[in-house]
Amino acid sequence: MTVLLSVRDLRVEFDTSGGVVTAVDGASFEVAAGETVALLGESGSGKSVTAQAVMGIVPKPAGRIAGGSITYDGRDLLTPGAAKGLRGREIAMVFQDPLSSLNPVFRVGAQIGEMFRRHRGASRRDARAAALELMKRVGIPAASKRLDDYPHQFSGGMRQRVMIAMALALSPRLLIADEPTTALDVTVQAQIMDLLARLQAEEGMSLVLITHDLGVVADVADRVVLMYAGRVVETGPIREVYEHSGHPYTAGLMGSVPVLDGPRDRLTPIQGSPPDLLSLPTGCSFHPRCQYADDLCTTDQPNLRPLPTRPPQHQTACHHPEGVLTDAP
Repeated sequence: MTVLLSVRDLRVEFDTSGGVVTAVDGASFEVAAGETVALLGESGSGKSVTAQAVMGIVPKPAGRIAGGSITYDGRDLLTPGAAKGLRGREIAMVFQDPLSSLNPVFRVGAQIGEMFRRHRGASRRDARAAALELMKRVGIPAASKRLDDYPHQFSGGMRQRVMIAMALALSPRLLIADEPTTALDVTVQAQIMDLLARLQAEEGMSLVLITHDLGVVADVADRVVLMYAGRVVETGPIREVYEHSGHPYTAGLMGSVPVLDGPRDRLTPIQGSPPDLLSLPTGCSFHPRCQYADDLCTTDQPNLRPLPTRPPQHQTACHHPEGVLTDAP
């Protein structure tokens, strides 16, 4: 397995009026060439901030990378200017809200074509032709007639396809999609995920999917990285993690997802709320919401380790994974 992206002990902090917030607290994971990895977790778990750190766009001056390392294809992305030099050409990102990411006063075809003009010196005519081909490729109907439309004239799903087209313009090796299906209806969600999976296979690129929705990545991702309060709490092959959750947070998320072909039981929500990042509990950050918590959990923060009786790639940061596995349905 050739590792394309490696994040090690990443720590990202923000200065706020209430104090310093540690949005990412020692997160580590890898993405192999051609692999699809899902970053999962509730809002505030650190998923999007991790992506911002990889892209080199952590908001300044309030935000900063306070520790750890990020390497892409062996290159240190924390070296000044390194991430900027790779953005678009090697690493691209699809943001959560396409309407706010697209310029409302420029036509869509011109915005896609600008990628070719700026980075490859293409003429207006060639850039327009390239934009048209990309719009066709991402499945925008009547693309030739829509080149000169403005972003507000597209539906939410079509705007997301435009954003994907812009991200693919320079054939990146790594694509990060941050909540690409948020605010879309279920049918369009499935279409966007199918599109990303098809493009990933055609390009052979690596794909990082950031989402809070376990269902949308179930048939797309190879591996999953669960984050909670800025830390990675469980990771492994997606089917393995979904079917044999070893962390109570993962098990709780799975229990809150409806299963269409399963028994019609009540969904089981996770009790409590995510912690305040300004005043994290001692020990395991999840212990105030955990049914398995004991004195050890309140004082000692667990690190990722392989689960007993499970494949070694499946790791969890929990003092009592045996209890979670035993109680799983």
